[in-house]
Amino acid sequence: MKILFNGFQHGHVDLLYRQALKMPGLEIAACLEEDGRAAAAAGQRLGLKIDGDSYDTWLQRDIDIVVIGGKYGQRGQAVIKALRAGKHVISDKPLCTDIKEINEIEKISEENCVKIGCMLDLRDLPCVGRAREILREKRLGEVRSISFTGQHCIDYGHRPAWYFEEGMHGGTINDLAIHGIDLVRELTSLEVEKVDGARTWNSYAVKNPDFRDSAVFMARLTNGAELLADVSYSAPSQVFSMPTYWNFKIWCERGLLTFHYTDSRVTVYEEGVPEPQILEGILPEKGYFERFIEEIMRNSDIVTRSVIESTRTALRIQSEADAAMR
Repeated sequence: MKILFNGFQHGHVDLLYRQALKMPGLEIAACLEEDGRAAAAAGQRLGLKIDGDSYDTWLQRDIDIVVIGGKYGQRGQAVIKALRAGKHVISDKPLCTDIKEINEIEKISEENCVKIGCMLDLRDLPCVGRAREILREKRLGEVRSISFTGQHCIDYGHRPAWYFEEGMHGGTINDLAIHGIDLVRELTSLEVEKVDGARTWNSYAVKNPDFRDSAVFMARLTNGAELLADVSYSAPSQVFSMPTYWNFKIWCERGLLTFHYTDSRVTVYEEGVPEPQILEGILPEKGYFERFIEEIMRNSDIVTRSVIESTRTALRIQSEADAAMR
């Protein structure tokens, strides 16, 4: 299969590019980036050559998959164009920044029988594999409440300038919480039934007072469990080594399951067991990219449906926060 990379506006797509180079049966047909500065930076980082033909021109060619890595506010329309051209799409998150776009993406995907993937890679963590096993075995009983934190740092020195342009970012909840929302859905098979409250505001992006960098929300899951989250750009630069970075606490009938990004293990506090149980993680057999390729080969829609629903949920909560600001 031939794969086209469209956009190198965020470093996340670098990982997907490196994975594609090693993926059996994949051929990178071309790499596109309209912005000269971003193109030069991508070439330096990855040793790639940016093709001079346009995105529309490439969509008319013999391409199977399109990778979307442009500015957030432009991704939705780039995805829609690719799907209309009959191409499968895998994107960095967020997939889009508007609920109307995700509805159109869903419609075109179904009509053209094309698949959608997203770089929701928290699912691939060893701690998540162990948490999945425990929850699906109902070892601690039913889920009663969940909280997660996913604070990031503003990092003005490396953050792309377009983040702070009007209409390009799409909101802190949609940008960051999508990871946590997707993981909650994956681990519990529960959906967000009602948004009880959502707020975004400016606290840390002092150079951009209109940028709402702080974000919290409270939502109700389909079994009545409550979900609380903080995904603000409030952390110091060493955030990626802190236990608060993607930290999940899942309270169940008979105890607590907790894990975080920087530890491969899971800790269980179980009713009737005096000491905490620290359990080694389980690596997945396949990562998000491999599962997406498998979906294309098998013509299934498990990945596609999940990406659409996780994206729609994040956008729904973001819209609640936006409405509260009006």
